[in-house]
Amino acid sequence: MKKKKKKKPFGKSVRTLFEVPNLEYKGRLSVLYSSQETFRLSSCPRDQRARESTPLPPPASSQAWLKTLRHRAAELQRRPSASFVLDLRVEHLRRHWLSSPSSSLSHLGNLRQKSLAVPSAQELEEDMHQKIAREMNLSETAFIRKLHPTDNFAQSSCFGLRWFTPASEVPLCGHATLASAAVLFYKIKNVNSTLTFVTLSGELRARQAEDGIVLDLPLYPVYSQTAIGNTLVQDICYSPDTRKLLLRLSDTYDRSFLENLKVNTENLLQVENTGKVKGLILTLKGEPGGQSQSFDFYSRYFAPWVGVAEDPVTGSAHAVLSSYWSQQLGKKEMHAFQCSQRGGELGISLRPDGRVDIRGGAAVVLEGTLTA
Repeated sequence: MKKKKKKKPFGKSVRTLFEVPNLEYKGRLSVLYSSQETFRLSSCPRDQRARESTPLPPPASSQAWLKTLRHRAAELQRRPSASFVLDLRVEHLRRHWLSSPSSSLSHLGNLRQKSLAVPSAQELEEDMHQKIAREMNLSETAFIRKLHPTDNFAQSSCFGLRWFTPASEVPLCGHATLASAAVLFYKIKNVNSTLTFVTLSGELRARQAEDGIVLDLPLYPVYSQTAIGNTLVQDICYSPDTRKLLLRLSDTYDRSFLENLKVNTENLLQVENTGKVKGLILTLKGEPGGQSQSFDFYSRYFAPWVGVAEDPVTGSAHAVLSSYWSQQLGKKEMHAFQCSQRGGELGISLRPDGRVDIRGGAAVVLEGTLTA
């Protein structure tokens, strides 16, 4: 009599490689989810059995799950840098990806400041978009949808795209558009070199380049405002199209001043409650040859009005910044750096047709499913 093969309790195994610089440890981080709702978190050297294994209670929510991963990733980073694999085995339903708009994953432990891209084969109920974004609690959650029943995520070149913060839908988000393009290009292996997204801000395009992904975004003009009093602000401009307020700090300040500047986002909500401002950009002229490399300008971006205290790297803000700094510097090609806690650099090219190409890198750092 043939022995019955013992059925494994795990569903399909999905692996994503994390590259974490400056550690000697080479291993694998695993989260195993069984049909009995048991979880196990373990790390081990590549191609060997687990050396460390920690049983985990079923998380109360996806936030609890992400928190556990952040803590474990932080532990690994404390070792003298690693390459390790997240082996997530899950059962059921809709796949989603967590993407970082950064070519370096040295801040792997800070998962909160990444974008979630959710390709959905079926139309979600309207309120589900906001519920999912609130539950994920990331800066932005992007929802990619097919425009026609015959469309295919691997073959089609045009998709619908919407962005939600934990608080509301937003009209433009470069950060999450980059993440969405990365999922389609790198994970789903879409055959097209250029993708078009139909959005609240019109048609946006993302094309593959040798050094990353280039986004084709609208270029938004800014209009000068008046600064009153003895402030460290050199210039104030407003973008009515995006409802973003741009504050240029005095040229007497440097990058470290901008990075260390404390901004009370709760006060921002009290000071501006008319609905005219949805985002605050702080920017500073770059330093030629400053620090490790030169940048034309630096920035930080705050959007508590839409539920994001500070955004790490913001494509929509650079659609405004590109217009401003191009006029100030007389340049069409610029190199920018956003000085958030998990900042990133952007390559900027203004085009004759009144649009801007913004280049950035993206890496998929987590892959899994959303259960119905």
